[in-house]
Amino acid sequence: MYEKTTRNICVSVKPFYLDEQSSPDDDKFVWAYKVNIENRSDETVQLLRRHWRITDKYGHLKEVEGPGVIGEQPVLKPGESFEYTSGCPLTTPSGIMAGTYHMTTTGGERFDIEIPAFSLDSPYDKSRVN
Repeated sequence: MYEKTTRNICVSVKPFYLDEQSSPDDDKFVWAYKVNIENRSDETVQLLRRHWRITDKYGHLKEVEGPGVIGEQPVLKPGESFEYTSGCPLTTPSGIMAGTYHMTTTGGERFDIEIPAFSLDSPYDKSRVN
């Protein structure tokens, strides 16, 4: 499990390799990752946007941005959490993901929270460096 706290909002991520959706002979490697966002602050916040940086084994970077996560822009009151699962395909047997969530408070203050960098490793990568 990978974890990062920004402004008392904790983001934890657990990636797992999806062998049944992958096809190593065709350079197709697929992971899912479960994200939990916990509001440990004393203010209500809303997740507005996401920005992912996905780097494959050879250092090729792909950036993904968009509104919310899995079609939602969750509002988290103090003490609440939101969990979702998503996925990432790569053409290499390993990589790294990291990013930010763009948030707002009910008072209109906007800020970013960090998504911890996490490793995408498959059993097909014999030289894991992540």
